[in-house]
Amino acid sequence: MVFALLACTSVWFAGNAVIEGIQIDLSLPDNALGPITSALQLGFIFGALLFAILTISDRYSPSKVFFVSALTAATTNAMLLVISGGYEVVLVLRFATGFCLAGIYPVGMKITADYFPQGLGKALGILLGALVLGTASPHLLRAIMEDLPWRYVIVVTSLIAALGGLLVLLFVKDGPNRKAASTPDLTAFFSVFKKADFRAAAFGYFGHMWELYAFWAFIPVFLMFYAEKNALQLPTSMLSFSIIGIGALACIAGGYWAVRKGSARVAAVALVISGLCCLLSPFIFQLSLIPFLIVLFIWGLTVIADSPQFSTLIAQTAPRESVGTALTIVNSIGFFITIITIQGLNYFATHVDPMYLFLPLTLGPVFGLISMRRLFDSR
Repeated sequence: MVFALLACTSVWFAGNAVIEGIQIDLSLPDNALGPITSALQLGFIFGALLFAILTISDRYSPSKVFFVSALTAATTNAMLLVISGGYEVVLVLRFATGFCLAGIYPVGMKITADYFPQGLGKALGILLGALVLGTASPHLLRAIMEDLPWRYVIVVTSLIAALGGLLVLLFVKDGPNRKAASTPDLTAFFSVFKKADFRAAAFGYFGHMWELYAFWAFIPVFLMFYAEKNALQLPTSMLSFSIIGIGALACIAGGYWAVRKGSARVAAVALVISGLCCLLSPFIFQLSLIPFLIVLFIWGLTVIADSPQFSTLIAQTAPRESVGTALTIVNSIGFFITIITIQGLNYFATHVDPMYLFLPLTLGPVFGLISMRRLFDSR
């Protein structure tokens, strides 16, 4: 499951990693990064909402749902290779890829939750670590293939996404603790929020999502602004991969820490540190290179460390027969929030001093910490 999720999520930021090449070859506007990222996030939201409303992962075999979604995501990602131009076509293809990812990320967590009713925080920590590396991997591929056309990155990410789906189909059966729903529960979208603990976990996650994907999407931009300001030549793709990818270590370490301290406390610590990074980001931008990079690596560690713990809290506080649907519902709302911040930062990148680019992200961790207070004693 870990290898499959790592492989399949490689298509997530594939467009971001090769944005410069796509802009040149397909005649896209200079500010295409925000809309392309948001199109994928919007596709994920629509897919997640449909999966949740129809309770797909609770009614049908999650492993087969994962496989079909992975194969389709690989196909829509690869279709970037055959279009000759057209901004709208690129946006539609990224939307379609995001739609398919709704059958990969939350369904992968659902499968894991069905295997690990105990120690779920550790299991999801390892799984989300794979997601982080998968999300960051296109930047690594772009760095390795720097002298090759951008299309090679799309080819490789599509192939490994298809392989990831095949791994689940062949080797990952539905979990022994799976409780299948027999019919669509159209009330589940609203009924899960009636539980106070579930609301606390979900709202904490929403605060986390306000920050996460905007930071990931614009870290290359932040690095480029810093390099221009200081007249430096930085390996932006490799640094972006490293800053995002290092979060995998935090997910895994946080999972083990959660066994002793509880998921809520681990999530809160991560929110505090990443929130401080947001708040202090204008000062970070003024640092010399080594301290600047150290802070960004700390930020990369903590911005994602709370994600598996929030997923754990959501799975633990949701009704047993609706875990897959609950995870998908919360994911869809969380990713809608990411569109707001991504589009906001897309505007800031051209209208505000670059040193203030990440400052508005502070609101997310603050909201998350306030929302999840009731969980500190019980989780």
